[in-house]
Amino acid sequence: MNKINRLFRENKNRKLLSLYFCAGCPTLEGTADVIKTLERRGIDMIEVGIPFSDPLADGPVIQSAGTTALRNGMTLEKLFSQLATVKDEVCIPLVLMGYLNVVMHFGIEDFFRRCVECGVSGCIIPDLPFEDYQVVVRPLADRYDVKVIMMITPETSEKRIRFIDEHTDGFIYMVSSAGITGTQSSFNDAKVGYFSRVEAMNLRNPRMIGFGIGNKQTLESAQAHAAGVIIGSKFVTLLNETGNPDIAMDRLQEALKH
Repeated sequence: MNKINRLFRENKNRKLLSLYFCAGCPTLEGTADVIKTLERRGIDMIEVGIPFSDPLADGPVIQSAGTTALRNGMTLEKLFSQLATVKDEVCIPLVLMGYLNVVMHFGIEDFFRRCVECGVSGCIIPDLPFEDYQVVVRPLADRYDVKVIMMITPETSEKRIRFIDEHTDGFIYMVSSAGITGTQSSFNDAKVGYFSRVEAMNLRNPRMIGFGIGNKQTLESAQAHAAGVIIGSKFVTLLNETGNPDIAMDRLQEALKH
């Protein structure tokens, strides 16, 4: 069974926590250490960002991390090589998050083949059109049992959400707002209403809420309406400030108490 499916199946009675960081930032060779540290610290799933020069869905924090990673020399080939070194040590699901241009340049089938070889369970491609996913990408992803995770936003219609739910597997990434990534001080009534509306749809796939989570209020608001949360910009900021994933985790846990 795919590790993502197993994670949700075996943890229905607790809220999951997934963290995002950008491969190659703050240092080129730090990817494996960050992954092993986060697993040791109890993180349930890790999203590893593939740096790209034009990250349309990302806010300034993650854009800056991507720029640093590219300057450091990070490439998708380099990332796969780094992931291969920890494949047999890491038990939690790893999800690659990157843009379609990078995947197509690498070769779509080669991408999924290398994912399997390096212990990657899923991917998120924010700019992948759903129609292209169904026709071109899904057959290859299914062949290698790599889950392609789709995003929904407050603007996504109920019909579209149900269509995505029917044709995907793993989990649905609920973006808290239609904007770019970045932490927020709180989620307003409209966003909480969106969380509740989707929750009431009783979808087949579990949902993880991301974008804007970095304190107690946003964490608990999201946890109340989904299987778990995804934290990106807050952790990337702390990792860049400290250069140490253990210290960054300490500071993240403290921030989530307030």
